[in-house]
Amino acid sequence: MQETLDYLARHGYWLVFGTVLLEQLGLPIPAVPVLIAAGALAGTGMLSFWPSLLFALAACLISDSIWFYLGRRGGLKVLQTLCKISLEPDSCVAISRDWFRRMGGSALLVAKFIPGFSTAAPPMAGVNGMSPLGFLAYDGAGSLIWAGSFMGLGWIFHNQLEGLLMGMEQMGSWVGILVVVAVALYLIVRWRQRNKLIHQFLMSRISVDELKRLLVTGEAAEAPAVVDLRNAFEVGRTGSKIPGAIWLTVPELRERHGEIPRDREVVLYCSCPNEKTSAEVALHLTRMGIHNIRLLDGGYDAWRKRGFDLENVA
Repeated sequence: MQETLDYLARHGYWLVFGTVLLEQLGLPIPAVPVLIAAGALAGTGMLSFWPSLLFALAACLISDSIWFYLGRRGGLKVLQTLCKISLEPDSCVAISRDWFRRMGGSALLVAKFIPGFSTAAPPMAGVNGMSPLGFLAYDGAGSLIWAGSFMGLGWIFHNQLEGLLMGMEQMGSWVGILVVVAVALYLIVRWRQRNKLIHQFLMSRISVDELKRLLVTGEAAEAPAVVDLRNAFEVGRTGSKIPGAIWLTVPELRERHGEIPRDREVVLYCSCPNEKTSAEVALHLTRMGIHNIRLLDGGYDAWRKRGFDLENVA
């Protein structure tokens, strides 16, 4: 254990820098545990708090500036590419747009605390035409708040963290190995179950032509209930939806799911690639007792491109 602590003390600054840099570039590397550990080491005097925080800030500014520049040059295509490697690939763009619409540049102050928005925020700032100086000011402040918060937690609880590590050492290294294996197996099983269900929903699609036929020829009580899952930005941009569709944004799902009929087929659509956001929502709806669900192949864009009727959003 002492050898491990000594290693972290010798290389802690660069470990903080490298981990934060790679995470903010979009790689699935967790930086928060490293920041907490750095704060704990600073609390024991084995690292200095402020240099560690400055290394974390430098890593954030470098990675975020790269994405900001790419967002200014490449527009939404860059953001969509980035979102494909995030944990919430299809809601990523929608989340970013919604936060910037409501908060503007100040959204960068909280971006790193929000899953699905952290890495996407810098390119979205570039897409929105934010000035470089304004971006650096907001992003720098947000990065300091984010890194300082977790390092502060490590500093405050460094005695408890040190005691936990020493206790694990006394119990033997095999305990740590068993814990890691158990957590990894749990995450793998949950991931496989979730992705299996999402894959089933993605395979259960309905074409815009078939939906149009069912809406025109079917009786009102038997026609599918259509649910529009686009965010306020997308709906405001187009000003229209599929006739009769219930506009229900993802954040409203918990409060408004009762508006969705349980006695007939439900068709979900969004404006995201591959309808994965719709599949995520379908997964939540099954837990709320709605099971007869299909996804509209191509979503709103496919319906509009076919020239089918649209109605204004009230």
